[in-house]
Amino acid sequence: MSDLALAEGVCTLPPEEWNALVGNESPFLEWEWLASLEEAGAVGEATGWVARPLVARRAGRLVAACPLYLKAHGEGEFVFDFAWADAALRAGIDYYPKLLVGVPFTPVGGARVLSAPGEDRAAWIARFAEALRELCVRLGLSGVHVNFCREDERHGFEAAGYLPRIGFQYHWSNAGYASFDDYLGRLRSKRRNQVRRERREVAAQGVVIECRSGSDVPDDWFGPMFRFYRATVDRNPWGRPYLNRRVFELLQRRFRHRLCLLMAQRGGEAIAGSLNVQKGACLYGRYWGALAPVRHLHFDVCYYAGIEHCIRQGLARFEPGAGGDYKQMRGFDAQPTWSVHFLADPRLHAAVARHLEAERGDARDAIEWLRERSALKVAP
Repeated sequence: MSDLALAEGVCTLPPEEWNALVGNESPFLEWEWLASLEEAGAVGEATGWVARPLVARRAGRLVAACPLYLKAHGEGEFVFDFAWADAALRAGIDYYPKLLVGVPFTPVGGARVLSAPGEDRAAWIARFAEALRELCVRLGLSGVHVNFCREDERHGFEAAGYLPRIGFQYHWSNAGYASFDDYLGRLRSKRRNQVRRERREVAAQGVVIECRSGSDVPDDWFGPMFRFYRATVDRNPWGRPYLNRRVFELLQRRFRHRLCLLMAQRGGEAIAGSLNVQKGACLYGRYWGALAPVRHLHFDVCYYAGIEHCIRQGLARFEPGAGGDYKQMRGFDAQPTWSVHFLADPRLHAAVARHLEAERGDARDAIEWLRERSALKVAP
């Protein structure tokens, strides 16, 4: 029998044992990513993200776990429940703190219940679903939210009384392209001409984009990448400085093997860049920024150069992050994302259930509508 317990952060757990649970799953679940956020202070009591991973041990070793946080607000989750918090406030229900299972500041799907090879994953999903609900009630919290989970987890948590919620993102899929021109050939003519025109305009302004990954990433790229990140955060009214310089320093030292950086230079000066993460057959776009106003540079650095990298490396999928309908016009098609939610107050749970039933229908309709209007021609 394995006992469940809360740990004092992922950084307190043995890296090799935690990563053995992650296996081939999302790189954002790996010890190096999560522990770096904690040790840099981006995650912690001061930021409203208290890391309390729920872990199971057998004979002293980790056999299952989930990345769990005690949240004092709804920021940095990308599955928005602010309307639920407002409804709770009007009903006299304390919505915060709440429990969140997920990855801070990272709208990327992946397993939320981790289990060691050979373990019964379905059984662990059922056990964690029940344990998280019991923990929520025992601590007097408003609810449990499991964001960007796998579909088997959705089914398992739903069986335990959690409410499913569907959203969508825009992902690029590699249809066996041999070159960037092959990808352009799949675009409808209007979109194909648009991409070519945007790339020509960027090049005409003297901008050169270079891609480096893993050990080939120069040390002197990390400082500019942090400045690019802060430029985006500081310029946009919705921007939030979730990450600090220390996070970038720790990722440079611990996580370089997973990183793919794109740097735009003009006249030998770094003016923009994007930080991407690569694992297995997938590239994940995370952060971008620019210090000079170059028309269309965002599309080239964040999307086109990333697609080129995927084609060169034979990667199957490119997930550039949340939001952005402009991605759909450039060959990124709508893909569903899932989360599940348990609200401890029966009144709030019932109200959210009614809301989600209607929302799921709207989301499915939107995904179907977007796919029917894909920028990609139907494959022969």
